[in-house]
Amino acid sequence: MITKNQLKYYSSLLDKKTRKLEKKFITEGYKLVLEGLNSPYKCAALFIVEEVKDKYSDVIHLAKKKHTEIFYLNNHDFEKLSETVNSQGVAAAFIIPNNNLSSAKNDKLIICLDNVSDPGNVGTIIRTCDWFGINSIVLSTDSADLYNGKTIRSSMGSIFHINAYQHINLFDFISEFKAKDFKIYITDLDGNDYTKINLSDKSIIIFSNEANGPDPKLSSIIDGKLTIKQKGKAESLNVAVAAGIIISKFA
Repeated sequence: MITKNQLKYYSSLLDKKTRKLEKKFITEGYKLVLEGLNSPYKCAALFIVEEVKDKYSDVIHLAKKKHTEIFYLNNHDFEKLSETVNSQGVAAAFIIPNNNLSSAKNDKLIICLDNVSDPGNVGTIIRTCDWFGINSIVLSTDSADLYNGKTIRSSMGSIFHINAYQHINLFDFISEFKAKDFKIYITDLDGNDYTKINLSDKSIIIFSNEANGPDPKLSSIIDGKLTIKQKGKAESLNVAVAAGIIISKFA
């Protein structure tokens, strides 16, 4: 059984400030929990609705194998850990890894997100990076939280497969990696046609907020601008769609 204090603690992880302070996050749903348990992420606790525990025997077995604490809850208590309307009755708390950003220097292509504030877009871009084998994605301080429930669900579990870094000062990061011989490219409406560009062996591509465009401070230290040439009359292209198109060429 879970105590009131334990339930209060774990449900507080649904709040961004608490996640950052405690370095833990909640994810729910069979697929996402299973992805997390099979990943290098450490699971702090598994939560199962008592009446459906037989349905998730494989998850329970894996959690026990990893010496994870397991709580069986009633529906009322489980709802305090859930953000979805139709819950599957399974959730878990994972520890946020302390990824060392310097390890990204060995990558050939790094994706950066500059003020991409919609968690659905961030999750979709993470999923795209995972599909194309990109190891590292770097988020600016004003981008959506990596461990927001919507971000995780939109990533379809890919958050557990790649090295993701958040709360990063992009100007400092880019300046540091530029000194490590990385070429820096930013996507912008007035850039060069991406289909006619060949990236260097070590490159960083920055995708920005589609409404506000690139941070002028970042534009001052880049090596080039990329764009997807417009053929119709749409005002803009969704940043996750643009990222998918461009990453598919350069990855």
